Amino acid sequence: MGYLPKKTLEDLEFFRVTEQIADFAITPMGKVSCIAMVPLPDPKTLLKELQAVSEYLSSFENDNRIPNHGFDDLSPAFQLLKIENSVLEITAFRNIALASQTVNTLLLFFSKFKSYYPSLHSLGSDIEVNKEIKKEIDSVIDRFGEIRDNASDNLYTLRKQIQAFKGKIAQSFNKALSHYQNLDYLDDIRESVVENKRVLAVKAMYRRKVKGGIMGNSKTGSIIFIEPEATHNFSRELQNLVFEESEEIKKILSQLTDYLRPLLDLIKHYQGYLIHIDTLFARARYAQAINAILPIFSDQQDLELKNAYHPLLYRTHQSENKKTFPQDIHLHPKSRIVVISGPNAGGKSITLKTVGLLQLMLQSGILIPVHEKSRVCWFDSILTDIGDNQSIENHLSTYSYRLKNMKGFLRKCDDKTLFLIDEFGTGSDPELGGALAEVILEDFYQRKSFGLITTHYANLKLLADEQTAMVNANMQFDDKTLEPIFKLILGEAGSSFTFEVAQKNGIPFSLINRAKKKIERGKVRFDATIAKMQKERHQMAQTGKSLKEKENKFENESERLEKLNEKLKSKLVNYQELFDHNQRMIVLGNKLNDLAERFFQNNKKRPMIAELLHLVESENAKRKRKTAAQAKKDRDVKKEVAKEVNQKLVSIRKEKKKKKEKATLDPTQTKPLVTLKVGDKVRMLDGKSVGSIDAIEKQKAIVNYGLFTTQVSLDQLEIAN
Repeated sequence: MGYLPKKTLEDLEFFRVTEQIADFAITPMGKVSCIAMVPLPDPKTLLKELQAVSEYLSSFENDNRIPNHGFDDLSPAFQLLKIENSVLEITAFRNIALASQTVNTLLLFFSKFKSYYPSLHSLGSDIEVNKEIKKEIDSVIDRFGEIRDNASDNLYTLRKQIQAFKGKIAQSFNKALSHYQNLDYLDDIRESVVENKRVLAVKAMYRRKVKGGIMGNSKTGSIIFIEPEATHNFSRELQNLVFEESEEIKKILSQLTDYLRPLLDLIKHYQGYLIHIDTLFARARYAQAINAILPIFSDQQDLELKNAYHPLLYRTHQSENKKTFPQDIHLHPKSRIVVISGPNAGGKSITLKTVGLLQLMLQSGILIPVHEKSRVCWFDSILTDIGDNQSIENHLSTYSYRLKNMKGFLRKCDDKTLFLIDEFGTGSDPELGGALAEVILEDFYQRKSFGLITTHYANLKLLADEQTAMVNANMQFDDKTLEPIFKLILGEAGSSFTFEVAQKNGIPFSLINRAKKKIERGKVRFDATIAKMQKERHQMAQTGKSLKEKENKFENESERLEKLNEKLKSKLVNYQELFDHNQRMIVLGNKLNDLAERFFQNNKKRPMIAELLHLVESENAKRKRKTAAQAKKDRDVKKEVAKEVNQKLVSIRKEKKKKKEKATLDPTQTKPLVTLKVGDKVRMLDGKSVGSIDAIEKQKAIVNYGLFTTQVSLDQLEIAN
């Protein structure tokens, strides 16, 4: 990385993040490596790291879980392997064997699933798969950490002899124990162990009568511990064999060490690889804990963070069940510098630190908690000036220290620099400090640097309005409750709400009024105008939200009415088709009735059949040819419509019947009875067609509708006006 002072890492609390990541590492070496993480040197290396962490994160949720990568520290063996004739400890051999096996397992796994984990596979692509190391060590040392009997022919022979002598020692001791027990020379405890040797517990008075080596006595002196003579001789021989065994083991381990010595670089590579895997694992677990992802990485200078969370604040609030407010920020060549204003305790500094810390994390190969559509980029330098940096050691005031810091900024700022300055220009006379801050900001602007600053200075807010690639922003503040909303709004400056906050905190109103009179009227008006604009913006946002809701409601209602209209149109078409069909059936029925009447009169079949065929052919000529499916569908539709019409007719008739009965019972509502006679123009109570009465028989009338006649009950007819 181009230029990254340690102060930047400290200002943005980067090391707190690495400490939290280290908690997820499973090895001490991995924890140390996590804590020591710093931003990477170039974008190419960075992208590989980020993709590897992202792949590791995805492994937690898919079926191809990455094998365990745990291992013990191999570094104690590295120094010994550099020294000629040195011999490694058995523990070191076992650790090397297990590490070798773990690396081989991981390399083979990533090779098998390289379509899932391409970046993780490429990380180990230059590492040799070596199965001989473990095989060689396992041929000498078993899983319990013991040297195998068959590690060498000589060792096998020695151990056989040792076992034989141990048997002889036990046999000779048991024989002596039985002999002296019978002579009553032994104490009640009979035997004991001294210097890992079985000894006889001889009564002091008989010590001269027992042959062997005296090994000690009891505290009271009443018991003398003696190793029997025969056992003593066998023990000396056993000690010689044990010594020869230890020498043989040294020789075997020395040969095994010599075997590993040329492989030192490979073993170091193995350990480095496993430490790297552990840091990737820890970063992936940390990403899982803070809901972090790999956003879109742009090769242009375009930083757009959506729903960005400050990771340290997020984890703290998570443990306290508090809500964390995300921020949105966008820096690009046409809007490179954002000037954030607004009241204290409104979240300005947190916004600044969120952007800076997330950029540091990203450039260190750590995933960040943002929306997946966020865009990020690479900055050669990240510079910060955050907090009160008064230097007691150098006898510098806050302002002097900050000016010294600005000197460094002016030397390093370019078009690939991200600078973050909190409370820009403070620490000196407001007018003079504001003027100096303005020219420094102009210089940053001319260098095409990217950055965020927080300020209360009006001249810096005005400068941001005047420059095309500079933009004002404010942290929203509820002017009624005077509580922060923690939402950054781009495009407008913010009021400091100085007097309002003072009033809320109990400062007497009279003092606030006096303060207002002491400052320039223009400043108060400017601040008040900004506050008013913020209030209006808030109201507009509420109005916009309300209008949007109404628009959605009207859209839904319009859609519902459109569907209803389509449904009604469809029903009307179906009703019309049903009516036309019924009319045709009536006409056809009348024609058939005429044929039947003529046949009844003249009893001539041939003319009747000829006319009937003519009628059928005439009707068929009007029909359209349809497939069986279409015909069935049409029949079903007609049946459905007819059923619906009949149901409605039944309902209407019932309703009219009820009304009629009610009218009969209520004399005030009763219509005067009308006597129907032949020739009257009538229509049915529930119909519209008008016909004339041809005849009346037994309370029923024959009504002629022109094309057909029908018989209807008199109570179903009314005079057509």
